[in-house]
Amino acid sequence: MITGIGLDIVEIERIRGLENRQPRFSERILGKDELLIYEQLTGVRKTEFLAGRFACKEAFAKATGLGIGESLSFQDIQIIKENSGKPAVIASGFRDARIFVSITHTKEYAAAQIIIESLSS
Repeated sequence: MITGIGLDIVEIERIRGLENRQPRFSERILGKDELLIYEQLTGVRKTEFLAGRFACKEAFAKATGLGIGESLSFQDIQIIKENSGKPAVIASGFRDARIFVSITHTKEYAAAQIIIESLSS
């Protein structure tokens, strides 16, 4: 049964501004494994990656109904790549759920959609 759907879109320029004004912004949003990938990227691709992960984590927070705050942090949500290249979400406390994710971006925007399916009756 589907238990949550979340969608988020963010302006890439907004994320670029946050990166420039707050040097530790990426560390606040990304987990350790995500940071390793981020640090290997350069220029626009680096900002696109961060914006996509930000949108994905916001969409996940919306799908759960928890929001980012007391119960859920950006660090509780990790977006990894499967061997096929498809993104996948690993989130604390959601082992009994199937999480579907789609991330996309254009020159100006990054967007993500999350669908959470409960595996228990």
